[in-house]
Amino acid sequence: MSEVIDAAVAALQSRLNGGFDGVAKFVVSGEGALMIDGTGVRAGDEDADVTLTADAETFKAILDGDLNPTMAFMSGKLAVDGNMGLAMQLGSALS
Repeated sequence: MSEVIDAAVAALQSRLNGGFDGVAKFVVSGEGALMIDGTGVRAGDEDADVTLTADAETFKAILDGDLNPTMAFMSGKLAVDGNMGLAMQLGSALS
């Protein structure tokens, strides 16, 4: 597992506090993937209701608060496949 994924799991766990209703996967190109659901955040690559994909630089900028997830999506830096409502819920938690 990469340092990027390890850091993301720790950062997102504190932000979400198990308050996510659904299953999301965040794929960080070249680094791996993490799963987010009602039980928390963990490294993994399983089926999900929504999959978000970004490169490591974009993902870090979103986590650091330097890039709004909606703007990342609108500019093509963040791809979303699946339930857009869950993606928006997750985006609110990331902002």
